[in-house]
Amino acid sequence: MAPAELAAKINNNSNPLVICVGPAGLIKGSIETGAAHESANLDKLKTLLSGQDRNKEVIIYCGCCPFKNCPNIRPAFNLLLSMHFTHPRLLDIPHNIRVDWIEHGYPLKEAK
Repeated sequence: MAPAELAAKINNNSNPLVICVGPAGLIKGSIETGAAHESANLDKLKTLLSGQDRNKEVIIYCGCCPFKNCPNIRPAFNLLLSMHFTHPRLLDIPHNIRVDWIEHGYPLKEAK
C-alpha cells in the first residue's frame, strides 16, 4: 500500500488496523508492538492479532530503513499469513518513515 493511500484512509476515518512492527509507531492511530525481528515482540503481535477478525484489513509498517532491507516486515507479514488474515497489507516505505511519511505531512500521532 502506498503511503498516500493509507493517509487517505486515516483522514477518511475508515479505521484500518495499522500496526507498527518497528522501533517507533508514528502514524496516527497505529498500535506499536515493537521490532518484529525480536521474538518477544513477535509474540506481542501474535497476541494482538489473536483477538482480531481475520477478514479485517491489517496494515503493517516499520520505517526504520528502506523496505527492502527491513528486518521487521518479513517476520510480521509471515505471521499475518500463518494466522490466515485475508487482507494483510504492507505500507510501502522505500526510504524511511521520515522521507516517505513525515515529510509528506501525512497524519501523525499527537505528541505526548
